[in-house]
Amino acid sequence: MEAAALRPFAAPLGPARRAGVGWRCAPGQRRLGRGARVVARLDGGVGKGVPTTNYVVPLDKATGMTRPLVEILRDLNKRVPDKIIDPDTNTVPWYHANRMLSFYAPGWCGEVRDVIYSNSGTVTVVYRVILKGTDGEAFRDATGTAKVHQGRNDDAVAAAEEAAFSKACARFGFGLYLYHQDEIP
Repeated sequence: MEAAALRPFAAPLGPARRAGVGWRCAPGQRRLGRGARVVARLDGGVGKGVPTTNYVVPLDKATGMTRPLVEILRDLNKRVPDKIIDPDTNTVPWYHANRMLSFYAPGWCGEVRDVIYSNSGTVTVVYRVILKGTDGEAFRDATGTAKVHQGRNDDAVAAAEEAAFSKACARFGFGLYLYHQDEIP
């Protein structure tokens, strides 16, 4: 058994794991150590939970690296369609961010870098999003924090991971303008 299999941590983007949707790593994409690397493809569950919008991601086969990073970053900085923005929180749900990354940056990877439990009853997850293009790769790290409820550690880790993933995407420019809309006169 591999050493990495002995270290428990939440699977990337926890709610997908709770919904029974499995994650699949491309050959050569598994990384042992502090975190596990995953690619943005889902096993099963095609079409579950994500309404059809103006972007469609081919989930049947890997599209590979086909675009330069400058094009990927340009596209990620475009406005997000209003119909996928959660009106209550004015944010993009993680599952839409996942699909949009798969659309604009095929072959992107995400990894949990660290899970930190504090004495104050919170858990912090450090998450890294890696974009791969024809001319190289770029990554952004972010943290997310959530309160741990008695006996519900998995939910807190998943919530912190969702927040960290969304922040890492925003650091690439995806939906970043949503964080600043209140400041615009």
